[in-house]
Amino acid sequence: MNNQYKKGVVELCILSLLSRGDSYGYDVSDILTRHMDLSEGAVYPILRKLKDDGLVSTYLSEASGGPPRKYYTLTKTGRQVYEIEKKDWLEFARTIEKILEGDEYGPNHISQ
Repeated sequence: MNNQYKKGVVELCILSLLSRGDSYGYDVSDILTRHMDLSEGAVYPILRKLKDDGLVSTYLSEASGGPPRKYYTLTKTGRQVYEIEKKDWLEFARTIEKILEGDEYGPNHISQ
């Protein structure tokens, strides 16, 4: 997948995963790297940025037999931003699909 495509959507994907429930960084990274051509270390700086921006917060949870894990959770602001960005992205993606498939935007609709 083109890197430019990924840059615009990885944050939204992280917000989407966290909208379904709290998770620790490894799980978020694992899901994204299995479905996108993305390095494992790419997710953690984005999680830090989302935390710095107030969209996610963290808490520690004791793991059975291991050290506590840092979990990420959406803040109220993060949930609001996610819903707005999700709507915007889906509208954008539908428009691009229509253009690429030629469903709606034929040559007669292009300004010259």
